[in-house]
Amino acid sequence: MANITLSVNKFILMGFSDIQEQQVLHAVLFLLIYLTAVVGNLLIVLLTTLDQHLHSAMHFFLRTLSVLDVCFISVTVPKAIVQSLTQDCSISFIGCMAQVFLVVSFACAELALLTVMSYDRYVAICSPLQYQVIMKKAACEQMLAASWLSGIASGFLNTSVTFSLPFCRSNFVHQFFCEIPSLLKLSCSEKYLAEIVAIIVTTSLGIMCFILILISYIYIFSTVMNMPSVNGRSKAFSTCVPHLVVVTVFLSTGSVAYLKPMSEYPSVWNLMVSVFYTVVPPTLNPLIYSLKNKDMKAAFWNMLKKIVFIYKGKRLKHRCFT
Repeated sequence: MANITLSVNKFILMGFSDIQEQQVLHAVLFLLIYLTAVVGNLLIVLLTTLDQHLHSAMHFFLRTLSVLDVCFISVTVPKAIVQSLTQDCSISFIGCMAQVFLVVSFACAELALLTVMSYDRYVAICSPLQYQVIMKKAACEQMLAASWLSGIASGFLNTSVTFSLPFCRSNFVHQFFCEIPSLLKLSCSEKYLAEIVAIIVTTSLGIMCFILILISYIYIFSTVMNMPSVNGRSKAFSTCVPHLVVVTVFLSTGSVAYLKPMSEYPSVWNLMVSVFYTVVPPTLNPLIYSLKNKDMKAAFWNMLKKIVFIYKGKRLKHRCFT
């Protein structure tokens, strides 16, 4: 580690543009996206915590997904906003290491959680009478713990292997955050065996999650198509399709970012792919789940009514005293 620190003690991140006006535009756009993601996800956390009707296993996992999304998007976007406004594109060696660890950890934990959520939907639709028995609180907490542990283990493995390589070619990262494929291009070592092993382990986790999700939805859709009630089929599809959309976007863009051949030259395409798996899912998740979930919409309107009622009561009390 001493040799690495002597050769590179900081990295320079690539911005979306070299033109100052465009940098400000990107900062404003990222700020709006970040605020939308944070407010939307925290609103889901608030609703699923306060409303007694939203204390099911499905909403327990949805609340955890929202917490993960807030953490995930907070690792990369705030730094990119500050970078665009101040034109300071540098990040310390330790900061870059922390960013890699957190990005990989949160991404893998979210993938594992999405797999658990597909299993939850499978049990709810294919074995509704046994749902309360199978998805009891202890089982949900164990699956949640497994998701977090798998993410942390993947983050530790990939971070330790990546930063064990010597960086001496350059310190210019062709990405708006510290991403492993971009960092590997900066290494002056040709021995990528350890990193290949780490990528294989992480990819195996992703493939296993994808297969489990695929199997769950094969059973789900076969069960849904055999439902006699049109309303039953519609309700089942409304809860499953949003989850499937989130999984598809997250897995496809993440796979392209990490498994595509490394290019010698930076491109806008690389930046956009990274945006799609780090920024888009945390922003769209609240919109997709809240707009398609009747219970979430009902809880939201009930909360608004309570706020309006309390506000009117305070105004009326103030008028009486004055």
